[in-house]
Amino acid sequence: MNPAEIQAILEKALPGSTIRVDDLTGGGDHFQVWIISSAFEGKSLIDQHQMVYGALREALGSERIHALALKTYTPEQWERYNS
Repeated sequence: MNPAEIQAILEKALPGSTIRVDDLTGGGDHFQVWIISSAFEGKSLIDQHQMVYGALREALGSERIHALALKTYTPEQWERYNS
């Protein structure tokens, strides 16, 4: 799997989000994903991550994604993080 495929899946599941996907090893199965989305507002970190895992369920289940590191933020959290 490549970063563009993951990004497309997540953009469909979380429209209007800012998404960055990095291949951590170059092998196409270990990724880090950064998502800034208003869809995360009012949700716990666990709920945010479950939203992402849900969107990537098929790729995770088929082991096309072996490892996934998530960084999820609301727009407000992202602003604070970058201040």
